[in-house]
Amino acid sequence: MYSDNLGPIAGTIDVDIRILHPVLEENQPGYSTQGSAGIDLRACMDADDVTIPPGGRHAFATGLAIDIRTPSMAGFVYSRSGLGTKEGLTVSQGVGVIDPDYRGEIIVSLLNTSDAPRTVRRGQRIAQLVFQPIHQARLRQVEALSETSRGSGGFGHTGKM
Repeated sequence: MYSDNLGPIAGTIDVDIRILHPVLEENQPGYSTQGSAGIDLRACMDADDVTIPPGGRHAFATGLAIDIRTPSMAGFVYSRSGLGTKEGLTVSQGVGVIDPDYRGEIIVSLLNTSDAPRTVRRGQRIAQLVFQPIHQARLRQVEALSETSRGSGGFGHTGKM
């Protein structure tokens, strides 16, 4: 698969999808362009629209459940850049994680960071689903951690410049 003269896509994975809402029968899940990193997720509600007040949140069903068939992969739900920048609607928890063993409907919680009410229309693209490799850590309890030049220096310890 190639993408608008950007070269080959690095790879593909197998993901089974289950459509749970009629909105997706009209708007099949997929990539908007050949070079898109994320699959568009849509607001699948029975009402025509939902208005989110300033500072408010709303959890939207996406009408989609997935089965990630490739080991060591997970789905990550990110904000759509245009929706966040232009409308102030962002994924409320920053990034949503769809674990590889989750089989339920993907839900996207949007936060209105603007100072005005924002309306989401039925079927509107509200977020994007990106698949990325994951690793589970083997946790070891130790008495001390290895030394570094930074040490335990925290937020802002290197200054502004």
